[in-house]
Amino acid sequence: MASRAKIAVFVSGGGSNLQSLIDASKTGKLAGEIVLVVSNKLKAYGLKRAANEGIDTFVFRYKDFSDKEMAVRELMAMLEEYKVEYIALAGYLNLLPEKAVKKYRGKITNIHPALLPKYGGKGMYGHFVHEAVLAAGDKESGPTVHLVDEIYDNGRILLQRKVPVESDDTPDTLAARVLKVEHQIYPEALDNLIKGKYS
Repeated sequence: MASRAKIAVFVSGGGSNLQSLIDASKTGKLAGEIVLVVSNKLKAYGLKRAANEGIDTFVFRYKDFSDKEMAVRELMAMLEEYKVEYIALAGYLNLLPEKAVKKYRGKITNIHPALLPKYGGKGMYGHFVHEAVLAAGDKESGPTVHLVDEIYDNGRILLQRKVPVESDDTPDTLAARVLKVEHQIYPEALDNLIKGKYS
């Protein structure tokens, strides 16, 4: 069997998209293995998911280091140590350090819970996104997988799937329906990227 791409997944919360990537990796739907899970939150449930699967974890918080540069050096050293080739952001609410973006350019993905570019940018995450979609009266929403650069939600779109907005939707009901589709398209898009299907 060909060697599988080594992936680091970054999370800030529950990590349900992390779980979908883990599951896809185990069933062979994702041509890679998750070797490291990184979080900026000590109590992120995503870290527990990783531990349950026997995946190593790293808590990356600037405040744990004497300066920002040292923190970034430590993160880069961890990615190097685990021979990480791809980075997947799965509900990670910080910008990646510029050094990481430069080193892994074209190999970092993120999943966003709305159709980009309309609902992207700083502060547009989680329920804020779904509230904005409903406030605008949009008839459809849906997740977007995109490449990551130095600006929030800015990189090239790899895959989008539309989800109809129902007339009685709340941010929570819309979020739940979009999340189901996120779990389907994130492994698919990352798999396509690893297999070189996006020229």
